[in-house]
Amino acid sequence: MLGVVRIYNTLTRRVEEVAPLEDRRIRMYTCGPTVYRYAHLGNLRTFLLADLLRRALEFEGYEVFQVMNITDVGHMTDESSPRAVDKMLLAAEDEGLSPLEIAEKYTKAFLEDAAAVGMQPAHVYPRATEHIPEMIELTQRLIERGHAYVVDDGTVYYDVRSFPGYGKLSGNTLDKLRPGHRDLETDPRKRHHADFSLWKAAGPGRLMKWPSPWGEGFPGWHIECSAMSMKYLGERFDLHTGGVDLIFPHHEDEIAQSEGATGHQVVSTWVHGGHLRLAGQKIAKSAGNVVRVHELVDRGFDPRSYRYLTFQTRYRSEMDFSWEAMAAADEHVKRLRRRMAEWKEAPRPAELTEAGRAYDRRFREAVADDLDMPEALVVLNELVKNPDVAFGEKYALLCSWDRVLGLDLEREAREGFEVPPEVQALLEERDAARRRRDFATSDAIRARLVEMGFEVQDTAAGTVVRRRS
Repeated sequence: MLGVVRIYNTLTRRVEEVAPLEDRRIRMYTCGPTVYRYAHLGNLRTFLLADLLRRALEFEGYEVFQVMNITDVGHMTDESSPRAVDKMLLAAEDEGLSPLEIAEKYTKAFLEDAAAVGMQPAHVYPRATEHIPEMIELTQRLIERGHAYVVDDGTVYYDVRSFPGYGKLSGNTLDKLRPGHRDLETDPRKRHHADFSLWKAAGPGRLMKWPSPWGEGFPGWHIECSAMSMKYLGERFDLHTGGVDLIFPHHEDEIAQSEGATGHQVVSTWVHGGHLRLAGQKIAKSAGNVVRVHELVDRGFDPRSYRYLTFQTRYRSEMDFSWEAMAAADEHVKRLRRRMAEWKEAPRPAELTEAGRAYDRRFREAVADDLDMPEALVVLNELVKNPDVAFGEKYALLCSWDRVLGLDLEREAREGFEVPPEVQALLEERDAARRRRDFATSDAIRARLVEMGFEVQDTAAGTVVRRRS
């Protein structure tokens, strides 16, 4: 029997049960990276939300088909000004690479970072540059249905006044929007200052451009998600995720495009995650405070420990990042892995005890309740500390829950403990001292090993160490 998962729907502004359009198959679209720079931890928090939601649904027995786009053209510095510049081109000029090389470089880096923090790969990663025909076809449909118009140079704008529901996602209805709200300057050719571009005419020297019925040009940012989501998921699908900063204008415009073209609601539920902050300021390249995955590794942290850190804050809330909190999360994850290694050989019950079922029920209820991961961690930590639950049952429960957590809790149990070379040298030195009956040196090395975080045992075969729990 499929479990119930409830999530906050930005469109309706309430927590609702995820009710798939098909019996047990859920179709989900995730706004992916714009690949002109490296992803930072703030970006990854948003993508981890989509991963967590997918895992939660699969945990309850649903089959999830996830599409995540790769934006490699069309993300503008100034979305509808005639002087708009594509961020991909700026990166290409800065680094002396072609736009294709820039896209390949940063797409590869993103996928590596996503894997490092334990994200499951999406089933499809469509790239904007490979779906220009679909965007042109969708733009043509919008023109034919009276939702878009062409100006003198071949640029195509969406006519927001043709779509009565404009603003229903964000609350930014037309009567609330002032001229210049979305660009540095407003194109005087637009019928309404809130109109946005579907297709941009290529200016002189433009590298990334394609032929179209309106002349050479390139797509606007918003049209790509409408075109690619509907190509792979159909004209009605279940979930659309992204960061809170995408609610307006990106997702608002996406709704206007998709529903304008089809004449009906396309996305059932919109899910958005809050910002990540460092020292009270949003993490962003413009703020100069970005932290990347490689910096976690450089400091000795497991990138999956960042997942654990994000679980301590509800996904819709702003989250504060600090290196102290990161260190604590990393130690906690590594301690859990050590416990799992210790419990690996313990007998496991054929079925859960009453206490085990109670813990499992509480964990599942927390996850299903709008992804209440702080409460799920409370349940997890209570289980680990409870002396009345057998080690084998704890191991079985954590293995099951890790399908949602994605922390690879069995890593140490699976791979075993490998003694670092510098520690092995100390063990050999200590064994030699004991054979010489040099107990002062032996004790000094023991103290040093304990200081390094190891438990020390004397056996007939020599000194043995294990990581201290």
